[in-house]
Amino acid sequence: MKKQRALVLVHSTLVPPESLVGLSEKEIDEWRTEYDVITHLKAAGHEVLPLGMSDSLSELRRAIIDWKPDIVFNLLEEFDGIVTYDQHVVAFLELMRQPYTGCNPRGMLLSRDKVLSKQLLSYHRIPTPQFRVFPRGRKPRIPKKLNYPLFVKSSTEDASLGIAHASVVADEKQLAERIAFIHEQTHSDALVEEYIEGRELYVGVIGNDRLKVLPVWEMRFGSLPESLPAIATRKVKWDRRYQAKYGITTAAAANLPEGTMARLEQLSKRIYRALHLTGYARMDFRLRPDGALYVLEANANPNISMAEDFSQSALTAGMRYRDVLNRILQLGTNYPAAWRGVES
Repeated sequence: MKKQRALVLVHSTLVPPESLVGLSEKEIDEWRTEYDVITHLKAAGHEVLPLGMSDSLSELRRAIIDWKPDIVFNLLEEFDGIVTYDQHVVAFLELMRQPYTGCNPRGMLLSRDKVLSKQLLSYHRIPTPQFRVFPRGRKPRIPKKLNYPLFVKSSTEDASLGIAHASVVADEKQLAERIAFIHEQTHSDALVEEYIEGRELYVGVIGNDRLKVLPVWEMRFGSLPESLPAIATRKVKWDRRYQAKYGITTAAAANLPEGTMARLEQLSKRIYRALHLTGYARMDFRLRPDGALYVLEANANPNISMAEDFSQSALTAGMRYRDVLNRILQLGTNYPAAWRGVES
């Protein structure tokens, strides 16, 4: 594709070094995605300028005006420490009439708000676990008749923040304790939903109007003790020692029941469109032993490091890492933002 000037937005603490020499695996893991994207864009011949951001838009505005990028490659996952504020950075890019990669502001708003997204999915009759919200700042009134076990998490945080094996509760006492924990630790409402026992599946989607669904990926919980619920806790997802100890891996899903692949593809496209997603996203599902599918959540702008699920799934579909990045650039360049229809 045509070489571009790409301004890469990252968190101020995640601007990667030029080289990995002398750095530990733990240090590299902190900014692995940023390093992979920047180095591969440069290797493809693009002119790249990383920009670390924290709590101000001034430097972003200055970079757009002075450096005049063809596109902004958005790798932000928060702004000023608040996960849901990254959508406002993208809205600012639209106000600046600046092309960018990844999801649009509306899609980010709808998918980041787990309660709102579940309400929308329910409206579209897309199967999702039954749920209840316990607002922060109010004493929780716990109904007597609930179907345990239940799964408790933040209504807004991602990357499994606040999720541990204790997130799955078996009675009213545990539920009250976990709701209080979520309120205190994540400063957000607590989302309580029915716990779906079964296989955890991930489906990547890439596109704006014409959507490409990537091969189904699966979290394999290895030898995790049966006494612990098979859920994607922070340790399961990010702790290398913990993963090695229990043989926890992710890989292409195998031996799925007949018709499940087609159903996952259909559901993923419906979810993508219902939440107005663009660019690329990943849908998280649970497959019960009886074959029933439930969507857990939709993730706009998921992790795209070279070794992560999205990129590995794309590789299985014949898309090399540079192909994935180029496709993301193309989709950002061609996204029909509202300002494109207004004469300057």
